[in-house]
Amino acid sequence: MSWTNLIGQARVVEVLRRAVGGGRVPHAYLFHGPDGVGKCALALEFAKTLQCERGEAEACDRCLACTKVSRMLHPDVHVLFPYPKDADADDVTERLQRLAQNPYAAVDFVRRPSLSDPSKTSNKQALYPVARINAELRRAMSFRPVEGRYKVAVMTDADLLRVEAANAFLKLLEEPGPQTVFVLTTSRPDRLLPTILSRCQRLRFDVLPAEAIEAALVAREGLAAGPAAALARMADGSYSRALNLAENEDLMEDRQRVLDFFRYAYARHADKLADSVEGLARLGRERLKAVLHLMLRWLRDLLLYRTLGEAAPLVNVDQAEAVARFVTNVPAADLETMVGLVEEATELVERNVHLHLVLTVLAHALHGAMQGRAPERLYLPLAETNGPLHRLGVQQVG
Repeated sequence: MSWTNLIGQARVVEVLRRAVGGGRVPHAYLFHGPDGVGKCALALEFAKTLQCERGEAEACDRCLACTKVSRMLHPDVHVLFPYPKDADADDVTERLQRLAQNPYAAVDFVRRPSLSDPSKTSNKQALYPVARINAELRRAMSFRPVEGRYKVAVMTDADLLRVEAANAFLKLLEEPGPQTVFVLTTSRPDRLLPTILSRCQRLRFDVLPAEAIEAALVAREGLAAGPAAALARMADGSYSRALNLAENEDLMEDRQRVLDFFRYAYARHADKLADSVEGLARLGRERLKAVLHLMLRWLRDLLLYRTLGEAAPLVNVDQAEAVARFVTNVPAADLETMVGLVEEATELVERNVHLHLVLTVLAHALHGAMQGRAPERLYLPLAETNGPLHRLGVQQVG
């Protein structure tokens, strides 16, 4: 991969290209910006360019040094990401191999606790302890390059340095060895020590245009244009998030569940609505939160279409016909209130309220909103309601 194969970020690429071409490479960079927009990909391409035997402003992708960096085998390029204390060594190795295959892939333990299941979450903390900094960086970066032109360390999610680790790393920045380059990446530069920030050249990364993500999904992943367009707009400017969504086999099914839930709630089809509620409740709390997020995206599309018509930049672009039909056939729908109801339902799910109960009340509330007579809230304190659900603290609606 050369500079031209990166997705977007032309401004950052030009800064790095000029630094290498002019032989004025600072000893430390901070790449900061949203998740999944190419910070790690550019860091690895930068490391390869620095080591390329051709010695020019762009890597040749053919020499032995370029090949070794691409395969994560170069002895003078060290790539670190935070992981939990009990992380399996084989798992860490597999993640590095996946990163070598696709530098845009989310392989870290923070965003991808499980490589096999993109929807799985974890409450384990992934951090950089001081022992790792001493063992994996201090010694490695204290010697001259073994076979390359530079010693390069790429540290992703640098904001996850523990206090002791941050202080140890600061000493490395204060007294860098010759031909040494550190590249830190983060989406939270505010969490780094000011003394670390002051010693790095900061480069800000922007969100990626949906069109760029869509084109990359088609060209690199072989996706059809329709699904690629929908995923690109769901990814919120992050190519890594788009890749995770593409791996999520449940996504398309859950999008259909959202449409069915709205349709049955509107028609008050008792049997089908009951089956829909039951099916959603069985998904479990974490996946249900993802489904509710899909509901919010669908409501966003309805609001945009109502305002802009066919020119609306829809997220669910492959469901444009369904969006148009809803806006035409349900003109009285209070969409803003519907958004608020779904957001409140998400909060209730996070607070461990019974899933079946939340979904049932939400369905009835959405029915009212589609008729233009929606309740303002799903939940009321016990003292404010006299309905049959008052013992559960849920407002009676419908």
